[in-house]
Amino acid sequence: MAEVVRIDGGADLPATPSLPQNIEAEAALLGAMMIDNRLVEDIQLRLKPHHFFEPLHGRIYEAILRMTDKNMVANPVTLKPIFDGDEVMKEVGGPAYLAQLTGSGAAVIGARDFAAQIYDLALLRALVGVGRDMVEGALDTSEEVAPLSQIERAESELYRVAEEGGTANSVKSFGEATRLALEQAEKALNSGGHLSGITTGLDGVNTKVGGLHKSDLVILAGRPGMGKTSLATNMAFSAARRFLQDKENDIAPEKSAGAPVAFFSLEMSADQLATRILAEQSGIQSEKLRTGRITQQEFRSLARAAGELSTLPLYIDDTAGLTIAALRARARRLKRQKGIGMIVVDYLQLLQGTGKNSNDNRVQEISEISRGLKQLAKELDVPVLALSQLSRAVEQREDKRPQLSDLRESGSIEQDADMVWFVFREDYYLASHEPRGGEDADAKAIQEIQEFQEKMAKVHGWADLIIAKQRHGATGVVRMRFDARITKFSDPVDGEYLPEMRS
Repeated sequence: MAEVVRIDGGADLPATPSLPQNIEAEAALLGAMMIDNRLVEDIQLRLKPHHFFEPLHGRIYEAILRMTDKNMVANPVTLKPIFDGDEVMKEVGGPAYLAQLTGSGAAVIGARDFAAQIYDLALLRALVGVGRDMVEGALDTSEEVAPLSQIERAESELYRVAEEGGTANSVKSFGEATRLALEQAEKALNSGGHLSGITTGLDGVNTKVGGLHKSDLVILAGRPGMGKTSLATNMAFSAARRFLQDKENDIAPEKSAGAPVAFFSLEMSADQLATRILAEQSGIQSEKLRTGRITQQEFRSLARAAGELSTLPLYIDDTAGLTIAALRARARRLKRQKGIGMIVVDYLQLLQGTGKNSNDNRVQEISEISRGLKQLAKELDVPVLALSQLSRAVEQREDKRPQLSDLRESGSIEQDADMVWFVFREDYYLASHEPRGGEDADAKAIQEIQEFQEKMAKVHGWADLIIAKQRHGATGVVRMRFDARITKFSDPVDGEYLPEMRS
């Protein structure tokens, strides 16, 4: 112990002047709490034992909280048995030190101010710790040099400190909660009576779920080939475009039915996603764009669409192999820099956990990832649309429609999600059972071909969005049109077959 400080009772406690701290305030606060236990009710909401610089004070504070939680009086007499064997307490005079802390009754008046200062100093020490870790990590070249990883880790730690500093406002009165609910209802009313969140670009989906809501984790799942990425891209584009339109119409960002979007693409590159959006908006087939088999007129249409979309607030991160921690750090950065109001992750199973041996327990890793995405939605107060693969069990059944039990690798995905959607295209499966014809086909084969063609005519170009879970309302099915040429989902036009949405 290189240095000590004196406190009210005359006892000596170690101190490190290089770190922000006020041991006198800690001692005064503990004394005030033992004099008047009613102070615990307010102070414990924000102040935790680890916020005390002196560990002994943190243990005394924790003991006071435990005793008052049991409806027992916490004073020097009742706390004495707990600290009889405490070695640090012996160094400062034993349990008599507790009585010394209550020496100044005047401290009761300033107790809340002491608590606020102790809390603020703890945050400053946390900042110092993050800064030291940054310096040590940057100077240490003994291991693999990964500056970007260090920056992401530092951002994550800084956000954690900032998040802790904002917890005082996490408790809302019923009046405040009611005001927020009314604002959502007003937004839905102004949008035409069905959209309280961010638009999906599909009226049928908006009507059924009310749009994408803040702090929600929405899982969009399906087997390969169903069009998950296409649907997510359509929704991301629609939200970003609506935000631009509302901005041009002088609608405040908080009242907009759109939002700037962060799209984390772990499977496709940014230019591949951009190609899909350009195909959708220009009406030119994706295959033509990739192979360059387009006319001059089509190229002019493409250039015009690209120019119109150049200001779209849609930000694509196509970094492969992201961990959930790195994704959260990048999302926070985009929230701070670009004001994003929606996040898309394509897709969940390509994310990695933070554990070194996470691959040894994939179910546990997926649980960490789904929990991390839900926490991210709440932290940033934005909807997170995460794509997910389904297990092969779907292919083994005669009825290929997905079920919640088909969610791959972890039941925690269903548990953490506020909504679970499945994309299902019957024509995809029906096409794989097309009967073979030919000049020598018999009557039975011809009949099978005709029946196949009739079935295909009914389902070709149609897709179902199965809403299997929804915390905010009923489940059901929304019918959509799907144009595979330009990978675009849309609402059925007037007069087309649209089955009643089941509740």
